[in-house]
Amino acid sequence: MNVHTRRLQAQGAAGAIEVLRDDPEQAAVGVAFIAHPHPLFGGTMENKVVQTLARAFVQEGWSAVRFNFRGVGGSAGEHDEGRGEADDMRGLVQELAPQGPIALAGFSFGAYVAASVTEALWPQRELRKIVLVGTAASRFAVPALPRDAHDRTLVVHGEQDDTVPLQAVLDWARPQTLPVTLVPGGGHFFHGQLPLLKNLVARHLRS
Repeated sequence: MNVHTRRLQAQGAAGAIEVLRDDPEQAAVGVAFIAHPHPLFGGTMENKVVQTLARAFVQEGWSAVRFNFRGVGGSAGEHDEGRGEADDMRGLVQELAPQGPIALAGFSFGAYVAASVTEALWPQRELRKIVLVGTAASRFAVPALPRDAHDRTLVVHGEQDDTVPLQAVLDWARPQTLPVTLVPGGGHFFHGQLPLLKNLVARHLRS
């Protein structure tokens, strides 16, 4: 956490949701909601990739909201294979940013959840930016993104990801003609390449 991080508690369908919110120095341009990797494999809102995404958003003037999925840390409930997690993410958007621009981001399982929420919210809200990192396309039925959302979307994947093979993400992206930004030599957790990941996200947010 940094000096601008606030710990909050929201209420979801399964009970309490533990939340961290980072705000920029100036008035925020919008609120970004960032979903963490699979909770049954150690994923939390403190994950290094999730923290990197939050820092990139704050650097570019956004408020960044991270939260623990059901059954993780101080969040109540049990893992729901993405269904309840998506419901909770939508609920947080409604509670913490009922109006104004929002962004959705996620890493691994969290990218699957963020894509699901994008599909649900796109007709209703101004989703200014979407960032999907290490999208778990080999493990979950990640929905296609709305065609009009492509220009606002950044999909990043590591060339040597041994958790979610690059080919699975390309197979998901190909029918959509959705570009994928490849990090040469990158693994699933982008060890040693988090500054590069942050710069890619920041550049996308400025575009």
